[in-house]
Amino acid sequence: MQRLILKVSRGGKSAVPSLIHDYTRASLIPKQHFATFLTPSVLQKRLKEFVPRDFLRWGSIGLFRTSKFASGFTPLQLKPLGSIIDIERVKDRSPEDVISAWDDYHLGRGHIGASMKAQLYKLLEHRAVTCKHFVIPLWRGNGYTTMFIQVQMPHILFTGLEDYKARGTQAAPYFTVTHYTEFADSKDLVLIRGDIVFTNKLTDDEAKWLLDTAHSFYLNDVRYKLVEQFNKETREFEFKDVLRALDMPAM
Repeated sequence: MQRLILKVSRGGKSAVPSLIHDYTRASLIPKQHFATFLTPSVLQKRLKEFVPRDFLRWGSIGLFRTSKFASGFTPLQLKPLGSIIDIERVKDRSPEDVISAWDDYHLGRGHIGASMKAQLYKLLEHRAVTCKHFVIPLWRGNGYTTMFIQVQMPHILFTGLEDYKARGTQAAPYFTVTHYTEFADSKDLVLIRGDIVFTNKLTDDEAKWLLDTAHSFYLNDVRYKLVEQFNKETREFEFKDVLRALDMPAM
């Protein structure tokens, strides 16, 4: 039986029942240990090492084009929106009410809640068809943990670049994102849910930043040129251009 929970906000619990169902996240993924901490100078070398000598173009590597990266892991099994949110009660609510309940529910739970307009989702979906991969540096102290992302809509998957290099399609995602389009037509709203698979690898704030940053590279026309280079014009791709786009220092 599905159980309604009280809506939680930063100021405490509300007396109004929320639209969200509570549930327990599955924890069926074995614990693994990864070493992904890299400085930019080392990263540029590793990016080149990652590509086999005979395949200098990232986008031409069969491993990328045909990869079913992490497809066997539980977080990639689509969780129906109806198991998270009371769809019948939502039908008569405004998009603002739905977004508020959705975001509040995911605060501090090892999950990330977000949303976007339907038109932006369509653009993201369109661009992901030919540009499925990218790298994003996550700044930590005095260096970078570089995340490798795969966009296979409605999912976006994040893992450490070094772990993907070592394990390929067997690499476990650190963070998975699902886009729900059930309200795209009726409310011009796409709900977004992120699940942190390894909480010892990413904090909620880091996961939220990665989600926002990944969206920005696919939805911002200027930044998207770097995504296109990474996938289609690999010889032109420079990791330092990603650092510059994020206003991060090169070391």
